[in-house]
Amino acid sequence: MSNFTKEDILRKAEELEVKFIRLQFTDILGVIKNVAITVNQLEDALDGKIMFDGSSIDGFTRINESDMYLKPDYDTFTVFPWRPKDGAVARLICDVYMPDGTPFEGGPRNVLRRALKEAEEMGYQMYVGPEPEFFLFERDEEGNPTTITHDQGGYFDLGPIDKGENTRRDIVLALEQMGFEMEASHHEVAPGQHEVDFKYEDALRTADNIATFRFVVKAIANEHDLHATFMPKPIFGENGSGMHMNQSLFKDGKNAFYDENDKLGLSQEAYYYIGGLLKHAKAIAAITNPTVNSYKRLVPGYEAPVYLAWSASNRSALIRIPAARGAGTRVEMRNPDPSANPYLATAVMLKAGLDGIKNKIEPPKEIIEDIFEMTKAEREAAGIDNLPGSLFDAIQELLADDLVKDALGEHVVEHFVEAKLIEWDVYRTQVHQWELDQYLKVF
Repeated sequence: MSNFTKEDILRKAEELEVKFIRLQFTDILGVIKNVAITVNQLEDALDGKIMFDGSSIDGFTRINESDMYLKPDYDTFTVFPWRPKDGAVARLICDVYMPDGTPFEGGPRNVLRRALKEAEEMGYQMYVGPEPEFFLFERDEEGNPTTITHDQGGYFDLGPIDKGENTRRDIVLALEQMGFEMEASHHEVAPGQHEVDFKYEDALRTADNIATFRFVVKAIANEHDLHATFMPKPIFGENGSGMHMNQSLFKDGKNAFYDENDKLGLSQEAYYYIGGLLKHAKAIAAITNPTVNSYKRLVPGYEAPVYLAWSASNRSALIRIPAARGAGTRVEMRNPDPSANPYLATAVMLKAGLDGIKNKIEPPKEIIEDIFEMTKAEREAAGIDNLPGSLFDAIQELLADDLVKDALGEHVVEHFVEAKLIEWDVYRTQVHQWELDQYLKVF
């Protein structure tokens, strides 16, 4: 990882003829916000002197405490490769601070930093490898996104069926130029659906990378006159988009989840971590699956995990242990989707796992069978519970879980829940096309 100094950045900006810098941060919902400055203001920005009005950002703060400062993370300096070379545009990801110099408790990046500090105090460093999926759709004559896919490709298909190949290639090239270490990119199961995987990194850098990734994918798709969406379930009857999160803890430079003497190659800490994730999974869902639409993906039969179980061999379980061992030993949580705020999602998963380790929470027995094939009675007999069935149910689970609320902090819980209950209410009170098709002629 680079360790840029202020002087490095000023020099790079000059060498690359940067004219504009976007100071980026995310709101509570994970949407990237920008404060754009010219290169003349870069030195002030690097000294953390740039202010913005927090009251204008959704869920950030009240009018009477609106002034906030942006403190850039120097290592996130990068130039947008798709922008013109003359008048280049760079970005810096920032932490949000209060005027008195304290971190703003509602800043998602600060929420993750708090959880990572707790892990560090226990001797751990968290690494995360995400697998985000997305759809590429055509635009109509007005330039508005449709749900018409531009291909009929399937899993791992190549052109000429997969017309998204060029777009995907340009996305990968842009990300590489921005410092990403790419692992794989391929067509996914559904038409128009794609997955691009980048190498695992420490948790904060990975959360930054996910936020950057979503932004880059949309920008490059736009250049190809396509619309990229991270909406979890845009097409009925097709697989939705997930974002499996591979997690590991390292201690003294070694993977703390690996034990060569265990029959599955897992350490006691790994088992406790799984126990913690499963204990808090229902409450975590409000953060990892934060939209009304998320729960259209989380239904049996479409590859999405809905059952609270774990397995080393079974993709129908919520938590899977991929085959790699040694340094590659990891726990894969399969329900998160790419609409999640990556900072908050990582923070609540880490806190749940650490709770498992601290309180020695043993996970239930590993499930070898395909849970999708089991009857309700068989699942009940095996003690397999479900994730919440709707955003509203997930919010209730969140409000009942003190550990997850503590991970987020009072400010985030209050504003996140308020925003999500409004979203649920708007959805609940709408009359949808399905209802008109179903009932208008009958009653």
